[in-house]
Amino acid sequence: MFILNMPKFGQKLVTLILAVLGLSLLKNDVVSVFQQNIPIPLEQVNTEERVIALTVNVDWGEEYIPQMLEIFEDFGAEVTFFVTGRWAEKNPELLKMMASKGHSIQNHGYYHSHPDKQSIDKNKEELLKTEKVIENLIGKKTTLYAPPYGERGKNGLLAAGELGYTTVLWTLDTIDWRADSTPELIVQRVVEPKIRNGIKPDRKGAIVLMHPKENTIIALPQMLSRLQQEGFRMVTVERLITFNLSGNTTP
Repeated sequence: MFILNMPKFGQKLVTLILAVLGLSLLKNDVVSVFQQNIPIPLEQVNTEERVIALTVNVDWGEEYIPQMLEIFEDFGAEVTFFVTGRWAEKNPELLKMMASKGHSIQNHGYYHSHPDKQSIDKNKEELLKTEKVIENLIGKKTTLYAPPYGERGKNGLLAAGELGYTTVLWTLDTIDWRADSTPELIVQRVVEPKIRNGIKPDRKGAIVLMHPKENTIIALPQMLSRLQQEGFRMVTVERLITFNLSGNTTP
């Protein structure tokens, strides 16, 4: 209201000052966001090679894992298991078996908590606790992190990044945890993914998300057979990363 009672010159001066202050605050906010340097999660690798990474998030379902391991071995598939620390502590021998089969064992947090609802320090605490459990059991440090629930808020991403982890999400989600996900649907979501936002997902360099479920066990032989017939190699996420930009001739 006080601006209305001022001379026109004074009104213009106040308006100019407020505009400058507003731009300054906006600039500071933008700088603040960039200074945080929030890492970008890995969802797919840019490659023309027919390689695909199968990942299995594990916080339950241990009764299905031995059969999964047999199927993976039959098809020569090397996969990445993201396990929680609490699960690893309860299933040490099974974890060792998974690692002995040539699969990658990586970090899925400790309690399967919501990373977005926790502080950066709390997320770090869970990551480090799980890292220690896994390293003590199989002698190998984890370097990849799959956030529970696929959450990608800044607290989880910053915690992982500050500890040197790469956060891994997915390209293709089997959604196999849902009761209505039949084996046929699980297979379809990987071998014939639906068009999303007008674009059909490219499976070259893709990351597939699965869980140890009964219908996943039923779906796996058909899924892996189809992938093999199409010339795909099933590799770990660490191996997939090495194919980044492979086969591309454009800069």
